[in-house]
Amino acid sequence: MASRRGHGEGSIFQRADGLWAAVIDIGYTAEGRRRRRTIYGATKRIVQEKLRELHNHKAAGTLTDAGRMTVGEWLRHWLDTIAKPKLRPLTYRSYESIIRGRLIPHIGHLQLVKLSPVHVQSMQTELSGLAPASRVKTHAVLRKSLSVALRQGLVTRNVCDAVEQPRGRRVEMKTLTADQADELIAAAEGTEYGALIILAIGTGLRQGELFGLQWGDMDAEKGTLTVQRSLIELPAGHEFGPPKSRKGLRTVSLPAMAIEALAEHRAKMLAKGWAAKDHLTFCDTAGGPIRKSNFMRRYFHPLLKAAGVPTVRFHDLRHTSATLMLADGVHPKIVQERLGHSQISLTLDTYSHVLPEMDQAAAGTFDRVLKPRQKRNA
Repeated sequence: MASRRGHGEGSIFQRADGLWAAVIDIGYTAEGRRRRRTIYGATKRIVQEKLRELHNHKAAGTLTDAGRMTVGEWLRHWLDTIAKPKLRPLTYRSYESIIRGRLIPHIGHLQLVKLSPVHVQSMQTELSGLAPASRVKTHAVLRKSLSVALRQGLVTRNVCDAVEQPRGRRVEMKTLTADQADELIAAAEGTEYGALIILAIGTGLRQGELFGLQWGDMDAEKGTLTVQRSLIELPAGHEFGPPKSRKGLRTVSLPAMAIEALAEHRAKMLAKGWAAKDHLTFCDTAGGPIRKSNFMRRYFHPLLKAAGVPTVRFHDLRHTSATLMLADGVHPKIVQERLGHSQISLTLDTYSHVLPEMDQAAAGTFDRVLKPRQKRNA
């Protein structure tokens, strides 16, 4: 059944089977023949939205023709043309490695329009020897790329939706108790990175955020620091990037012990001429960016041993910070803001192990603020 077109919609029509469709011109072949693409949707509105997106990609020069395009060709195009501008450098490297090392060898030769759930399931079976987290990431990258292909009308469905997602194994979170955190701080005092350890526990900043701090980010009068960047380690060196999320751009109040430790640390940096506003707050012995592997091997692991505390990852100091705050009754919204989580649900899900204690404390609130039964009946 034909349908009247709205202004600027293009050729939108409803087929006899009730499915809505649209046709868009995408250019010309080498022989001068017009190339068109047909897209489909269950409703007219869905087709309108797909068509608008295709027009936007056409105007931007990012519209591609499915034709005989292989999955490998689409993955490369998606990664470098569409995804790359939105990805952090480390995320881009991870995606590129997954596409080059896993997806292309298994399904890259297939035509994009002929990719089926069977192909994806077969690939997952062949990758069953990988770590669970690696299988989850591989599935996620393919799914993201096919979602864009679906929006552009290159495929009629995202075949990943018809395949059971691999299950990952969550990395076990380890946290230090308040006493153990005290022991670690005591062992770190006076050492090269003592202020860094105190700041990690006292603020919950991510490792890259800590390594990317500059003296200009500190406000000594207000007792705050502002997270503006993250130090990203690459094979060829380092570069600065934005924090992990928009919420990562934040100002954090410092505990008194951190302010004192930073003042002592700054005095040492001034003596070396490394305390300019744009100089890194924490650096290596040559004044340059800290390399994570060197820091862990030469300083952090020996420090844990000297303090006599359990072996934890540096990232677990962030978990320790959050757990100590929540256990002490700090509102989860404040914890979210200090950690830079994008949503409070992430904070609550991550630290759900603390919630039972908070629930017990909440129950005790009513015994404190409401009158006991004996007093009401007196």
